[in-house]
Amino acid sequence: MRGLVWMKDGGAEYAEVSLASELTAVGVAIGTDPAPYRLEYTLRTLPGYMTELLSVRAHGAGWHRALDLRRSAHGSWSCETKEEGRLGGPPPGGDMNVLNGALDCDLGLSPLTNTMPVLRHGLDKCEGRMDFVMAWVQVPHLHVIRHPQRYTHLGAGAVRYESEGFGADLTFDADGIVTDYPGLAKLVAP
Repeated sequence: MRGLVWMKDGGAEYAEVSLASELTAVGVAIGTDPAPYRLEYTLRTLPGYMTELLSVRAHGAGWHRALDLRRSAHGSWSCETKEEGRLGGPPPGGDMNVLNGALDCDLGLSPLTNTMPVLRHGLDKCEGRMDFVMAWVQVPHLHVIRHPQRYTHLGAGAVRYESEGFGADLTFDADGIVTDYPGLAKLVAP
């Protein structure tokens, strides 16, 4: 079990992470866009780092949203949501039918969920380029969409992330945890 802290341009994130053949994590983040919020999450993967559960709670002044996103062993996605107060923007959840083929969730603004596809395919250590479909969770709205992404090995501990015209060269530690995500977050060394 590791305790990790990432500093972000618009907030911070703390997570307690356990890595073996699967990943489990409990985390909390604070952010400012589009309104100040506090977010708490639980993430659990199956062996091979494929998402099993992402449970997220987001709170702000006068609003609360909740999302329980699950992927079955057969690959089908489901979600349960709750919404109170007024945040604006899209509602929590979304069309789970468009997530066919997705193995991973991607919690918006969290560097932790970039770890799963990289570890599964060893892209932080071995040459390769892989295209993925993610169940991307917009933060703090908790709206879920189908999101294509590409990861390319650049060298030991370095992977380029690309999606829809955006790209960043991510740095990973020996465990496969993101230490630097330019423009998003940087791991604070203990």
